[in-house]
Amino acid sequence: MEFRQLGRSGLRVSVLAMGTMTFGGSDVFGNVGHTDVAGARRQIDMCLDAGVNLVDTANMYSAGAAEDILGQAIAGRRDRVLLSSKVRLPMGEGPNDEGLSRSHILEQIEGTLRRLRTDHVDIYHVHQWDGLTPLEETLETLDLLVRSGKVRYLGVSNYSGWQLMKALCVADTHGCQRFVSNQIYYSLESRDAEYELVPLSLDQGLGIMVWSPLAGGLLSGKYRRGQDAPDGRHLTEWSEPPVRNEDKLYDTIETVVDIASAHDASPAQVSLAYLLAKPGVTCVVVGARKDEQLADNLGALHVRLADEDVDRLDRVSAPDLIYPHWHQADLVAGRFSEADLALHRPAR
Repeated sequence: MEFRQLGRSGLRVSVLAMGTMTFGGSDVFGNVGHTDVAGARRQIDMCLDAGVNLVDTANMYSAGAAEDILGQAIAGRRDRVLLSSKVRLPMGEGPNDEGLSRSHILEQIEGTLRRLRTDHVDIYHVHQWDGLTPLEETLETLDLLVRSGKVRYLGVSNYSGWQLMKALCVADTHGCQRFVSNQIYYSLESRDAEYELVPLSLDQGLGIMVWSPLAGGLLSGKYRRGQDAPDGRHLTEWSEPPVRNEDKLYDTIETVVDIASAHDASPAQVSLAYLLAKPGVTCVVVGARKDEQLADNLGALHVRLADEDVDRLDRVSAPDLIYPHWHQADLVAGRFSEADLALHRPAR
């Protein structure tokens, strides 16, 4: 297993992290998986054996059931794993049952700790933007959690570039703990994060944790142009992530399949290895409905893509240069920083 520093923190995390969205399976999450406690223990065993030291969850996965199952599954071995959880999204029907207010955060951290059967979480992510709560209130509350020992490090997820930069500026201004992790959607299906979030993370020292690196299974190899997939959550009402350009997606999948064949690897392993070769990426979060899917994902550790492989994947999946990026590429490319080059260096 390879371990990387998480942003500007002193925390070292495995390049593959275990995701737990499949745990529980209530409500809409039933489209993702129905992993019970026995299955969770089995999958955590597989991850620990492979050297994984980070498990990612969220309070709202199956309305708390995922955290509860995870807490039972790691009983007696809490010291072997780093735990990441999240707060922001609805946990009830009341007007204060969502958001990043002091009230909601303080209530939810207690529920998360209770379900996980621990006295602290190692990384606590704000799960989404809250445009109504003052950032000062949110960040001072999170700072309090770090100082109290209930949270070790702070992370952010699903913010836009301006929202994240504003939050970092507010934290600096008020002397609050900064985010060290930026958990984002990033995959060969959609590299939108390269416009702002990857460069911003590099510039500001946030380690990137990637969620849904296989685009909800689209990059696993089971979905091919002109063929019906035997199963998978994209045959259900679950539509995350949205596919905006089906032809481009299938062109990308064909390239992934071709490279996988040359490496005697699976398409999923190639897709994961590609992300681990990208600047700023600390780890990718992998989860699976079935043990064999998880075992295949863990095999990505052994895949090393050649530069020409990465270039092929860069070209076929390249995002358009939207404004102002095409304008900057034409006029000021000679003074690009490493952060700028996260978007502009890849082959097109």
